[in-house]
Amino acid sequence: MGRHGWNSGARRWRLTALLGVGVAALALVVTLLNTLPGGGASTAGTTRDGDKVHGTPVTPPETPQPEVGWGFTHTQYSADQGSDTATRRVEGLLQKQSLPQIQHIMGWGAGNPEPSKGRYDFSEMDRRIDFMRKSGGTPVVTLCCSPDWMKGGKAGADNTNWSQAALETAPDRAHYADFAALAATVAKRYPDVRHFIVWNEFKGFWNDGKARWDYEGYTELYNLVYKALKKVNKDIQVGGPYLVMDSVDPRQTENASTTLKGTWGAMDQRVLDAFDYWNKNKVGADFVVVDGSSYTKDDDLLPNEFAATDKFTAVSRWVREQTHGLPLWWAEYYVEPADGNDERTGWSEARRVAVQAAGLIAMARGGATSGFYWNPEKEKGTDCAGCLWTPTDRAGGGAALPMLDLVSRFSRAFAPGSTYATVSVAPDDVSNVRVLATDKAVLVVNTLNRSINAQVDGKRFDMLAYEVKWGGPRAPGNPGGGGPPPPAPPGSVNVGKRV
Repeated sequence: MGRHGWNSGARRWRLTALLGVGVAALALVVTLLNTLPGGGASTAGTTRDGDKVHGTPVTPPETPQPEVGWGFTHTQYSADQGSDTATRRVEGLLQKQSLPQIQHIMGWGAGNPEPSKGRYDFSEMDRRIDFMRKSGGTPVVTLCCSPDWMKGGKAGADNTNWSQAALETAPDRAHYADFAALAATVAKRYPDVRHFIVWNEFKGFWNDGKARWDYEGYTELYNLVYKALKKVNKDIQVGGPYLVMDSVDPRQTENASTTLKGTWGAMDQRVLDAFDYWNKNKVGADFVVVDGSSYTKDDDLLPNEFAATDKFTAVSRWVREQTHGLPLWWAEYYVEPADGNDERTGWSEARRVAVQAAGLIAMARGGATSGFYWNPEKEKGTDCAGCLWTPTDRAGGGAALPMLDLVSRFSRAFAPGSTYATVSVAPDDVSNVRVLATDKAVLVVNTLNRSINAQVDGKRFDMLAYEVKWGGPRAPGNPGGGGPPPPAPPGSVNVGKRV
């Protein structure tokens, strides 16, 4: 999608300057010992026992559920590295929240897990898993990306190509089984990880000749991985296809869906075709995964940044309908277009949090029960727009930021299994607020860049510009409703109606 950083954060395979003839000679000997016969590929830092259980696994639930709730994804820089004081601070913050956390097996903070066939290096992945274990929450692993030798590159610990194009290349079909075997190795190494997502955004699965997604290739890979994981442990929960739910301008006709559309745009029909093929030809799935933005492929927020989030509701309902109610995850969701450097710094934090809250509400309205914020933590400094916490490079880092408060509160208030409720809203406030409620909590978002006085759920209160306000328990007498809520009566709103 080009809307988030891809970099691995893995160690750079560099040798320091050698001092003295003796040291140089020793280094040469080590290099020779760590070279595979005939292939010339270095195995330095790798082992053969990649499936050996790492560390001390936590005890997972006896019967893992496919729904994990609302959390975040670790990216290139995260709180597993930096000042010990700062990393412990983040661990403490997350221990209180129990947020589910995603980590990829290669890239986004993890090194090449299998530089040569049968030779493994999980050092960075181990560190991320250790952090997730310490900080609590459900660990989730995204099985992407693949080692170079599986996609036409060179094998060897010193040959990993970290360019974006190389990283986002899919495995060759001849190596699909090798990738499935790597997935099984990961599952054995981290037996407390019971939730796996297969690949990321169909990366490398575009068919130039047919000008469409290679959904046949992805589905073949998915099915092999699914079966390999279930062979390791039948209780492992597996999901896909992690398609980017792209949309186009509502006036566009080329590649535009004629059925799934709204004021926010029209879905790219090629995406829907790819989803349909996977859905009909998968060997199984415990949950379904998508990602996407509220804005169009041209970065248009239609008709505005808050109304554009209605796309999340429409897409969620469509996916749930196609899969006959499989639990729905949004592995990534974006409400603020990025600039040329993939940065999102144009909005104030108050506006950003408000639109993010509206996006979460929209996903929940559509039936999603899990969603993951793509955490853009910076390596260092103090300024970090949209981050969950401040950078952990210094002892004072790791402090909670507004987005962490939003994600953690939403996770607690609207966990899987929540029963949503009808909420009354004054008629003149309906167009100004977004609301989501259960019998125990109410979330209200002011969509205006000015203060308002709103009446929601029988209570009147002031709201600052773009304020996100939490309340609860709800006023007595307002009925709740399970599943998709019934149509709201005049003068009220619910999760099935945009407000």
